[in-house]
Amino acid sequence: MGVRFDVITLFPELFGPFQQVGVTRRAFESAQVDVRLWPLRDHAEGVYRRVDDRPFGGGPGMVMLVEPLERCLSAIRADQVAQGAARSPVIWFSPAGPRLTQKRVQQLAASPGAVLVCGRYEGVDQRFIDAHVDEEISLGDYVLSGGELPALTLIDAVTRLQPGVLHDAASHEQDSFSDGLLDCPHYSRPEVLAAPSAQVDLPARAVPAVLMSGHHAQIARWRREQQLALTARRRPDLIEAARARGELSKKDEDFLSRLPL
Repeated sequence: MGVRFDVITLFPELFGPFQQVGVTRRAFESAQVDVRLWPLRDHAEGVYRRVDDRPFGGGPGMVMLVEPLERCLSAIRADQVAQGAARSPVIWFSPAGPRLTQKRVQQLAASPGAVLVCGRYEGVDQRFIDAHVDEEISLGDYVLSGGELPALTLIDAVTRLQPGVLHDAASHEQDSFSDGLLDCPHYSRPEVLAAPSAQVDLPARAVPAVLMSGHHAQIARWRREQQLALTARRRPDLIEAARARGELSKKDEDFLSRLPL
């Protein structure tokens, strides 16, 4: 059985096109990743299927109600039991949670999955979070209109790690953050790139010679040094974290010591 995501959302139509394009669609077609959408209004009561109300204490915006969310979660749990699926943790996308990292993505990719709660409006009644949420995750220090984009981001990151999804099984191993550092630059054809037009004053741009050498050890070292240099310039915090974990070799440290400040 693959990774199963149960998504509680007010806008299930946002997820359909995402599962039909790109290399990741293979994982959905083969059920390596099973995305089950649970429209929240299906679990609301009354003529208007209301899922929100004004906050106690006043203030702007609306708050998602506990009862529809709990009924929806109960339906998910019942379906998991009926399908013989594992009881998965509930993830709530929130600025209060730790940022999503590649390490956490890798853990989820090897797990049975999760229930993803896509909030809207001003937020969710805290009583639902206290009673049911196992983990809060943030994508960054900014605010989105709802949890659907974070859910899609998480699903995509997990999906591309499934076996056979990428054309080259080693592709994701070279991604940024897979080894704690940023990725190195990449080049393809042509070997020498001419200026785009006579009006643009650019010299001919060639692929670094080492990549054309066929010397695999030298290429590997060049890529490692490019990783280190880029990470040291853009994300020095990642260098310090790798150093604290003991993941930098003597060669790495020697190279970093020679970088201009």
